[in-house]
Amino acid sequence: MWKQNKGSRSSVSQESERENLLRGQNLSPESTSSIASELGNLSLSHGGSESEEATSVLGSPTKETPSGSGKESKKSANGESKTVRIEVLPGDFKKTVKKRPKHGHDRSQEIVKLISKCKDESSFRLDLSNLGTNTLPVKELKELTLLRELYLYGNKLLSLPNEIGLMRNLECLALNENILHNLPESLENLTRLKVLDLRHNKLKEIPPVVYKLTSLTTLYLRFNRITAVENEIGNLTLLTMLSLRENKIRELPFTIGRLVHLVTFDVSHNHLEHVPHEIGNCVQMNSLDFAHNELIDIPPSIGNLRAMTRIGLRYNRLTALPESLCNCGLLEDFNIENNNITYLPQGLLIAAQRLGSLTLSRNQFVSFPNDGPKQFASISSLNMEHNQITKIPFNAFSRAKYLTKVNLRDNKISSLPLDFGSWLNMVELNLGTNQIQMLPDDLQWLVNLEVLILSNNQLRRIPRVIGHLKKLRVLDLEENRIEVLPSEIEHLRTLERLILQSNNLTTLPRSIGHLHNLIFLSCGENDIQYIPTEIGTLENLEQLYLNDNINLHSLPYELVLCQSLQIMNIDNCPLTSIPQEIVNGGPSIVIQYLKIQGPYAGVVGRA
Repeated sequence: MWKQNKGSRSSVSQESERENLLRGQNLSPESTSSIASELGNLSLSHGGSESEEATSVLGSPTKETPSGSGKESKKSANGESKTVRIEVLPGDFKKTVKKRPKHGHDRSQEIVKLISKCKDESSFRLDLSNLGTNTLPVKELKELTLLRELYLYGNKLLSLPNEIGLMRNLECLALNENILHNLPESLENLTRLKVLDLRHNKLKEIPPVVYKLTSLTTLYLRFNRITAVENEIGNLTLLTMLSLRENKIRELPFTIGRLVHLVTFDVSHNHLEHVPHEIGNCVQMNSLDFAHNELIDIPPSIGNLRAMTRIGLRYNRLTALPESLCNCGLLEDFNIENNNITYLPQGLLIAAQRLGSLTLSRNQFVSFPNDGPKQFASISSLNMEHNQITKIPFNAFSRAKYLTKVNLRDNKISSLPLDFGSWLNMVELNLGTNQIQMLPDDLQWLVNLEVLILSNNQLRRIPRVIGHLKKLRVLDLEENRIEVLPSEIEHLRTLERLILQSNNLTTLPRSIGHLHNLIFLSCGENDIQYIPTEIGTLENLEQLYLNDNINLHSLPYELVLCQSLQIMNIDNCPLTSIPQEIVNGGPSIVIQYLKIQGPYAGVVGRA
């Protein structure tokens, strides 16, 4: 469990010497200091709290926090941290041999060979991708007049030769992941071209020749530096897929409405403030994504897009949605996260009878949408995190037979509705960062729950019926006022993460020893005075946080039986029953001390 570095002393005689030293009944300060030094050869990493970066012996930086709250852990009085990461070294290391890049001459020869092979076999497809070339052999290329598919992605092309325009039968041209700033005018001869991929280049505008490729059905321009779309985009009337994602576009021309065959249009991650009214002409649109723009309104004509199954509006500046959106009854995914919206159009959710995922988080809602229980009839996932909601209406989910995930974190909810126990299909429930003071006993009926998050509320007790939630994998009770954890927690045999950080606990129940699947246990920043010996049965425990329990003076010897333990934090715990020099040495030294001083030296296998 606790590995030693190759350079540390590891002979049998040296190990016996350590055990003899530590078994002494009266340890002077000088001897305990010597012991700490002797044990200090263990392979471990110090020097960071659980919220700081810890470097493993394999050299991979990792970041660990006790519960994801973002709070920094406190350090001990001498400024040293006792969070430790223990890594088990793998038995074998396979050396990775990097493929040597080809020299320019070799690369050119390889390209010529591939072209010759393509020609000899009368192939309609040529793949010259990922060769790292910045030039193309013009003489050989212009002979491939029958070619239909040409793949040049993943190279270093700054430009294309004019001769590429001789490939009049090309239907697919993949130029993504190069360094192209423009395209030659000769491309207008490619009158059969259907797919053009220009993703991840250096284009500052859509090359004028692109507007002449009227046979295009698919055009990818994602991840360039394009600032404008010209009116000529309306020439590409056969387009079914257009991606302008992640550019710097501030405005769309009205001619976008001429693309009446568009099925998928992605213009997310740009700087749009408005959408042209003519977007409503694109009646075959199935997926429309305006996410991560600066939109302040959506035109009413959006309601003409009755075939739409997905519309992305998250991360904009919208304050309202048009009533006509109710016409889009085929919506399956509706996400308006991070806007300034206070209400939904009347009847929107009822009209969207196929809606499975609804995300209204990070807006200005003060109450639930007001279309009654029927509005959630088809929804499986509801996210209303980070709003101003004060209560969950009675019967809100009475028709929500598919609802399994609800996130109401970071609102102002003070109590749960009387029909809380009817949420029988709930699998994940997040009520963190609210003002809830009590959990009703009806909690026992939520037997399908796997994740229950109640962190940062005002709970003083957890009902004993918590033991009925036998499918629970995650229980987060951080930052409440809980004084006692019920012994019935022992029935949560599938529990993997138990977060008790920042409460008023004085001890842990002995029944915690039955949680054999527990991987993560955080109970720092409490008033714990005693750790039950049953903790030693947690054979799968990997992370244990005991930090900032100022009345914790001892640790049970059984802690050494937690064979999977990798990270332990004992910052600001006095641990007066253990010599101070040992405590100062960090968690791994403390574990070794408990192992050798206690009754388990012969039980726990040596590293």
